[in-house]
This record gives sequence, structure tokens and C-alpha cells, in this order.
Amino acid sequence: MITQRKHWLALIEKSWQEKSVLWLAGVRRVGKTFLCQSISDVEYFDCELPRIRRQMADPQDFLNGVRGEKIVLDEIHRLVNPSELLKIAADHYPDIKIIATGSSTLGASRKFKDTFSGRKRNLWLTPMIKADLEDFKNPDIKHRLLSGGLPPFFNAPASPEKDFQEWLDDYWAKDILELFRLERKASFQKFTELVLARSGGLFEATSFSAPCEVSRTSIANYLKVLEATYVAHVIKPFSRHKATEIIAMPKVYAFDTGFVCYYKGWYSLREEDLGLLWEHFVLNEMQGVLQTRNIGYWRNKQGNEIDFILTEQSGLPIVIECKWSTQNIDLKNIAVFRRQYPEGRNYIVARDVERTQVKTSNGISVKVTSLNNLIDELALAKLSPIKF
Repeated sequence: MITQRKHWLALIEKSWQEKSVLWLAGVRRVGKTFLCQSISDVEYFDCELPRIRRQMADPQDFLNGVRGEKIVLDEIHRLVNPSELLKIAADHYPDIKIIATGSSTLGASRKFKDTFSGRKRNLWLTPMIKADLEDFKNPDIKHRLLSGGLPPFFNAPASPEKDFQEWLDDYWAKDILELFRLERKASFQKFTELVLARSGGLFEATSFSAPCEVSRTSIANYLKVLEATYVAHVIKPFSRHKATEIIAMPKVYAFDTGFVCYYKGWYSLREEDLGLLWEHFVLNEMQGVLQTRNIGYWRNKQGNEIDFILTEQSGLPIVIECKWSTQNIDLKNIAVFRRQYPEGRNYIVARDVERTQVKTSNGISVKVTSLNNLIDELALAKLSPIKF
């Protein structure tokens, strides 16, 4: 029986109400195929099969045969010209509801010469969000942090160590080689492993050059590929006072806590590990529910730091600090930030909050809240335009 992931199914239906073509993106094994197959009355086409690709050689003939249906075009980048089929469908077959799946942002690779802007909706299937834990009937957050948010890994009875390396090999063979002009497998995989192991830290390209045996330019290109395929998230610094703040160095987060644990060598979780993993989980929740990558961080040259900054359309920054526990909460970093940016909302999101509280220090009010409440309030906020 396929698990019904209710949050994502609702987003698919909402997207189809707006456009007939939906681009469903997400990393390998995040659950795109199973999500699509759980939709009622949908016809599924696996574009990895030569028979299916021959069937779609003439897009109009194929589309004439599925008029009025809901269809899934899985791994659509395997077609010779996938953008042609989707563009024809969007322009001339609005009665066909289409989900096309892939492992990268549309237009990031040479396979998609025309991203047919305005003719489709994008949906980014992230690793499992909090609502998914209920659907999979396992709300244990520590299990989610250690095993990660790819359903096969999450559901495995024991730590699937071999699966992590197999995933990385498949990622190279089925995503990178087919979609991007990259060579030097060993260098790229070494870089990917280092990004996963160093996840959540400041990113300095030169520190990767020697271990990966490539130039700084190659490292920058590798990072763009990881970002385009949702394997890494580049969180840029928020800055309007350049003399005192970090303005150029991003933070880079890995896509999934399970991979972070594996490449850090964490096979069980210590108390000191939970804060970093919770930070990753909060980021994943904001990305998945809000469907945005428009998230920054803040750090000054004295070392004060804010985990995440979102910006309202008015320009006011929203402060988000992540804490595994509400014990010994410190408002110092928020106070330093607000001396430079006095206006805006402040949140501390903690795992053990049952009811939202407001803490005040030196005239600064901070909501200490649960992840559910944070996301509800951000969903209602007028945020700056979403960057996909």
C-alpha cells in the first residue's frame, strides 16, 4: 500500500487548478514516483524505458492519445527533447493534466533549452517534512534526524549504510552524467562528500580545491550543480551594513540530515549533535512548506550570528533562531542584530515548545514557538518574492 502524503497531494491539486503542466523536482529517491502513483486515476509513463520514449517520439500523436487524462512523465529528461513535448502540451492540450518529474531545477541542464516560463507550475518535493511523519506513522523526530527524510531510508529497519554510497553513485550516473557536462567523477564525488560532512558551515571554495584536486573555478561550478539538483542549499548572507557584516561568504547546507549524519560518522545521536540537525530540519520545513529558497543568514565580524533571515515584501527582516531545547535560551545575537535593524519579527523555534511564549529583553520581543506555529505564521506573512 502506497502512503498518502496528504500535504503534497493537496499542493499538486492546487497547482493543477492554476496550470495544466506541473514540474515536480526533487533529489533521487525522495519519493516523486510513489507520490505520483498515489494520485487517483493517473496514468504513469516511465521515460527511462525505451518503449515509452518511442511512444513519445511524436509529441502530438502521444498527446492526442491521452486527451482529458492525468498523466505522469517520470524522469522526463530521458527524452530527446523533453521541453518540446511539455510546451506543446501547455499551449495546445490544456485538458491534459501533466506531472513531469526530474532531479534538477528546470532549465538547469542542456536538456531543457526552453523553460516555457509562465506555462507551468513548479513543485519542489523536499525530504520528509513534519506532516509526512504523521502520514508514515512515525512521529519520532530523532529517528527522522538520524535516518533522514528519503522514505526508503526513513522506513529501513536498520541504518542503510550501503544505500548512502549507492545513492551517491546513482546520482552521478543518472543525474550528473546525463544532465551536466562534468568529468572527473572522483573529484566531484569527493566534493559532494565534503559538502555533506561540513554541512551548515561557512563555505570557502579554496578549502575544497586541494582535497578535490581541482581549481577554485571548478569548485564553484560543482556547487552550482549541487544547488541545481537540490543536493545543497546555498544560504547567502543578509547585509545592509557592509563595513561590519559578512557579505560574501555563504553557508551551505546538505539536502538531508541522514546524509549529514552518515558522512560525519554519526551512527547514534548525542545531545550535542541535535542542535545542528534541528537547524537542518527547520530549513527543510521552510523550504518544503513555503516552497522557497529565498532564505538568508546573518553574521557580523565579531562572530554574532542569526541562523535564518527571511524578508517581508516591505523589506523588514524576519529573524529565526533554531534551538533544540528551550533551556538556557540566549537573546544576545538577536539583540545585536536588532541594534542595526530595529524593525521586524523575531522567532526562536524549538522542538520542546507546547505553547508560544514571548520573551522580552531591552525592548526586543521574541516569540519562542513550535515549528508548526512558525510555519503557519510565515505562510501568512507577505514574504519577498519566492526564488526557485
